[in-house]
This record gives sequence, structure tokens and C-alpha cells, in this order.
Amino acid sequence: MDNTLFDLIGAKREACRCVVDYLGTGDPESLFSQFLRGIHGFEDHENIRDYLESLGVYEERAFEVCCRTYEDVKLSLVEAYPGVEETLRCLRDAGIALAVVTDAESSQAHRRLEKTGLIDYFETVVTPPEVSGRRKPEPDSLVYALRRLDAAPARAMMVGDSLVRDIAPGGRDLGMVTAFAAYGDWRDGSVAEITADIVLAEFGELTDHLALRR
Repeated sequence: MDNTLFDLIGAKREACRCVVDYLGTGDPESLFSQFLRGIHGFEDHENIRDYLESLGVYEERAFEVCCRTYEDVKLSLVEAYPGVEETLRCLRDAGIALAVVTDAESSQAHRRLEKTGLIDYFETVVTPPEVSGRRKPEPDSLVYALRRLDAAPARAMMVGDSLVRDIAPGGRDLGMVTAFAAYGDWRDGSVAEITADIVLAEFGELTDHLALRR
């Protein structure tokens, strides 16, 4: 979902900039890096709390405003990549069942899909609390989605922007066809031991690989 259907990282970085602007001190990239430490969740507001404390400016009221600013700006900037809705409509009209598998919390996932107007294209949205609570690259959520769609792994495709967290569990662990959304990979996409069946320069290329008309 995130960075495959829309650019969450760009929205997140801008949200960090707005938080820093409100504070009048700090650095947006330093705040963004707080979310990458793995100490708290990738979307956990405790990362903001830690940053305010590191600057020596923590106050409960300021923290609340920063969290609200972060969430409001981030959501406002989430927009589907060009061609995504058209492609999803084509897939749906061809009778292909679609599911979202994401590590985002359920409320966040649904807000983003509703904001982008994409939620109705998916038969199910799978988030960690619905299964074991284990996040990607553990395959639990993918297995759950396949069951919800009544789909055999060999007849299913995993599309994702991370070789480690999406492509490896989908292809290596489950035997799904894999499509790497290289356009959304904001990390280092060169993981030598992990390869995808298909590499996408844009989401719309899916219809070509599946021989569907747009």
C-alpha cells in the first residue's frame, strides 16, 4: 500500500517539516530519522516525543499539537500515483480479486485508502492486528490475505516496493509471482540475493504484464 499505491514517505517528510516549522527549531530530516530507528513503530508518536525531548523543548501541549500537525499534513498529502486508479479499475473489471496487505494500523490504512479513493477496489485490507500481530517480512499477513481471497499462492501476485519486506516473503516463502514497485523504493533496492519476477517503473505497467487492456 504505502509507496506502492501512493507516496507516503514524501508526505511523511513534509509532515516532519511542518512539525519543525511549528517548533521553530530542529531539522526535518532529523525528525524523520527518529521514525527509522526501530525503537517505536514507524508511525508511533513516541518518536515525536523523543525528538522533542532531545531538543529540550518537550511540553505536553506542544507534543499534542505536533502529533496532530504530523497526522493532518501527512494524510492531506497522500495522493495515488498517476495511473493507479485506472489500473486498479482495469484489474477489477477483468475479474481479478485484489487485497491490500500492509503493516500500517487498520485505522491508518483505511484513512489513506479512503483519502485516495482506492478503498472500494479491494476485497480485503489486511493489517497485523487481524492476524498474529507479526509484521512483514513474516508471511502471516500474506497467507491470511490469500485465504480471504480463496487464492492459491501460485496463482497470485505480490506487488510491493520492498525487496526484503514484500518480494522475499511473497516469492521465496510462498511461491507467488512477484512484481517489484521500483518507483516506490525509497531504500536501497539492490539486494543481491532477492529478485522479483517483474520490475515495475510505474504501477500501470501491471496491465501490460497481465495482458489486460486499459
